[in-house]
This record gives sequence, structure tokens and C-alpha cells, in this order.
Amino acid sequence: MAVTMCQVMGFVLSILGIAGVIAATVMDQWSTQDLYSNPVTAVYTYYGLWRSCVRQSSGFTECRPYFTILGLPGLFQAVRALMIVGIVIGAIGILIAIFALKCIRMGSMEDRVKATMTLTSGIMFVLAGICAIAGVSVFANLIVTTFLMNTYASSPFLGVSGLGSSGLGGVLPPRFTFGAALFVGWVGGGVLLVGGIMMCLACKGMMPEKQRYV
Repeated sequence: MAVTMCQVMGFVLSILGIAGVIAATVMDQWSTQDLYSNPVTAVYTYYGLWRSCVRQSSGFTECRPYFTILGLPGLFQAVRALMIVGIVIGAIGILIAIFALKCIRMGSMEDRVKATMTLTSGIMFVLAGICAIAGVSVFANLIVTTFLMNTYASSPFLGVSGLGSSGLGGVLPPRFTFGAALFVGWVGGGVLLVGGIMMCLACKGMMPEKQRYV
């Protein structure tokens, strides 16, 4: 009973994790304009993996997809790839896990086969979670790096000497911070990791007694 509960809970958590990763991948709020230094603005900009959006003060929002592939930075492309790979691996893991559930009888399938399938799906969930967390973390690092560079460029100490943006006309460069999609991706990847680990633990209890102690 405990093994079945562990397996089912791992399966449910993995589904929730995959849903979170998919939601994060399609969301547009990966990076949002920081309004700390300029809270009053007529235009609010935010970016996703697939398109950029501009929201006017009137409430009108216009989004434009990225029509170029080669023109995008390499790390940006890597983030896309990691998220897609994580989704694909997780989806395959879910398909395998469905047939591996102890509460579902599939003909005369042996417990050893179900245990192997449970372990396989658990490993795939862990890999999917790692891909999602890695992709979100790489994007977050890009945001932090750009944020610090723009903050340094707009420093008033640099403006005095004429080296910063404030010394070149007084226009501060826009800064971007973490969007909601990053947190959704981190949570989804973490839930996937927990679900995958629970599936791997359930596999040990599903193995026949003779093979468990070999």
C-alpha cells in the first residue's frame, strides 16, 4: 500500500511539474521591465521565449514574435532547447508511468516489468526537472548580468564624469528583472524532481523479493 501511494504521489507530482514547465515555456513574462527607478511610464515592456510584448498605459498590449532564429543569442537558444527537451522527456515519462502504475492492470504484466518502467519514468522525470531548472537558471543569470551592467552604466558617479548614460543626455537605460515565468519554471522543475525521486523510491518496493536482495 505504501509503495502504491508513493508511486501515485510521484506520478501526480510529475504531472503537475510538467504542467508548470509547459506553462512557464509558453508564458511571455520571462523578463519584465523594472519600474523601481521609473515607476511612472507610458510603456511597459516584457519578454518571453517566443515573443516580446509592449503594454501601453491605455491598457492596449501588442506582442510580436521573434521572426529570426539565427539573430537570437546562443544562450537564449539554449534556454529554449532545454525547456523543450525537458517537456519532451517529461511527456514520455508520463506515458511510461501510466502503464507502470500498480493500480492499473495490463494483462499479465509482471511486477518486475512495472518496477523497471517505474524506475525509467522516475529517471526521466528527474532529467526533465533538471533541464527545466537549468534553462530557467541560465535565463535568470542573463537577466542579472544585464541588470547589473545597466545599473553600472546609469550610476550617478559615472554621470558626473560623462562616462555613464546619465552623462549622455540624462536618459537611463531600461532595466529588466525576473518575470513570473521564471518562478513558475523553478517550481515546476522542483516538483518534477520530487516526483521523479518518489517514482524511483517506489521502484525498490515493487521489485520481487528474490531480485530485491540479489
